[in-house]
Amino acid sequence: MPQKDPCQKQACEIQKCLQANNYMESKCQAVIHELRKCCARYPKGRSLVCSGFEKEEEENLTLKSGSK
Repeated sequence: MPQKDPCQKQACEIQKCLQANNYMESKCQAVIHELRKCCARYPKGRSLVCSGFEKEEEENLTLKSGSK
């Protein structure tokens, strides 16, 4: 049986917050920050819900290094 995603709870909290706030990310920064903190605690690939953040961070690093 697969292990439970360690950051699933935080991902669900983001969904609840977004739904409650008409999908305005600015109103959910605290819960988004909590998910990022959770993702930072686990090695890459350990949490499926963190894969989107990991990809976003890699793209940002590529953009920053390419703009020099």
